[in-house]
Amino acid sequence: MFAAAFGVGAVLRIVAMLGYGPAMWFNDSYEYVSVALHPRPHPIRPDGYSFWLMLLKPFHSFTLVVLTQHLMGLAAAALIYALLRAKFGLPKWGATLAAAPVLFDAYQIQLEQMVMSDTLFTLLVVAVVTLVLWKRRLTWRAGVVVGLLLALTWLTRSIGLPILALVVVYLLVKRTGWKPITAVVTACAVPVMAYMGWFATAYGKFAMTNSDGLILYMRTAIFADCSKMHIDKYKEVQLLLLCINDPVDQRKDYAQWYLWGQGNGDGQGTGEVLHRWGINKKFSEITNEAASAFAIRAITSQPGDYLKVVARDFLRSFHWSRPRFPDEQTYLMYQFKPYYDLDESGQPKRLPKWSSYQGGRTDTDAFSYEQGPPETRIVQPWADVMAWYQKVFYLRGILLGGILLIGLYGVAVRWRTFGGPVALPWLGSVGLLLAPAATAEFDYRYVLPAVPLACLAAAITLRHGVRIGVRRSSRNASASEPTTVPA
Repeated sequence: MFAAAFGVGAVLRIVAMLGYGPAMWFNDSYEYVSVALHPRPHPIRPDGYSFWLMLLKPFHSFTLVVLTQHLMGLAAAALIYALLRAKFGLPKWGATLAAAPVLFDAYQIQLEQMVMSDTLFTLLVVAVVTLVLWKRRLTWRAGVVVGLLLALTWLTRSIGLPILALVVVYLLVKRTGWKPITAVVTACAVPVMAYMGWFATAYGKFAMTNSDGLILYMRTAIFADCSKMHIDKYKEVQLLLLCINDPVDQRKDYAQWYLWGQGNGDGQGTGEVLHRWGINKKFSEITNEAASAFAIRAITSQPGDYLKVVARDFLRSFHWSRPRFPDEQTYLMYQFKPYYDLDESGQPKRLPKWSSYQGGRTDTDAFSYEQGPPETRIVQPWADVMAWYQKVFYLRGILLGGILLIGLYGVAVRWRTFGGPVALPWLGSVGLLLAPAATAEFDYRYVLPAVPLACLAAAITLRHGVRIGVRRSSRNASASEPTTVPA
């Protein structure tokens, strides 16, 4: 059964590659390619995915890049199936159903077709959770493997740090022992510390990025009111420079504008506050630290407003349909559109001519990596097939909410063991949804890595049926054991 589902998922990915080759592009894609061509620590995001592109660079093929990403998606589904069958005894149909969203979700397939880090990140997270749950007693050798996978996760996306913390807490609750936990932390720390040392040689700061404070600033910019923040205008000039002139009720309703928006060109308008520091100094250490201090002050001064925007963005994950958020352009980047990447003459659109950080240009870097035209080429009828497929076959947000509620039930009924094996994937899934809402902003691509963990938690919960609290009448039944209804 799983082999048939796996085969259909593979065919869908082949159709996507035929219709939208060599790859699809997102705004972040170009910087990943730039770092692969000109290795350096990037000030905005870790370089883990760029290292993967660097390994594939000798082949000069974005087609190969997306092929490996499609294989990563299929591998994540296989790990889910194998874990649920081998370690939790789910029936074949149940384990296949849990892997179905990764195999068949059109947005998952579309994300794999893009030059983006999210597919690699998803596979790494699923691999970590699979290995930890597979080993009832984690050895120090397995701990080393888990730690290295966590390091790769952290180097691929900064949110890997909370995943590390979650795994360590889970192992502590399980009383795994100090040797495997030490092995996990050490094996994770060594590559991460090495990367941070490399970053320090370029920017003079022992860190992963120069953007965490700025990203948190954009999270708070939509509600921060300097009149409520008690800023000392004589001692805290840096915070005053980050105050936004527009009244709160007239600001943009999406946070990304306040980091990436260009405003009206005078350095004073909406979206240009950070340009007051100098257009080339946005992601410097001093700007990042000032933005972090401003954001923390805004959160502590207006905790109710902060919790309101976090809750609003967290709940965006559970809509029935996909609202066009944060804007039309970003929304369309997540669509299989048979016309989206064509210009007025029907030819593939040229890539944007943006300057890359520390040299290079987006279009020329992409051409250099591919050694040929890198633009997305729309090929019929395959493009139409995937565009139609995407309108129907994807996991609705409200269904994801239901899956998470099943996992929450599984954690609740196992409260004596702190949620048991359900807790790790369930908390991981919720954390992957909540962290962007709390530190940056909701984005649809941040939802997809949470889905396989949510499915794992729900499947483990339902493996023995849902307990309804009705006692058995049989003499052989324990007086305290509830009846179960098969899942």
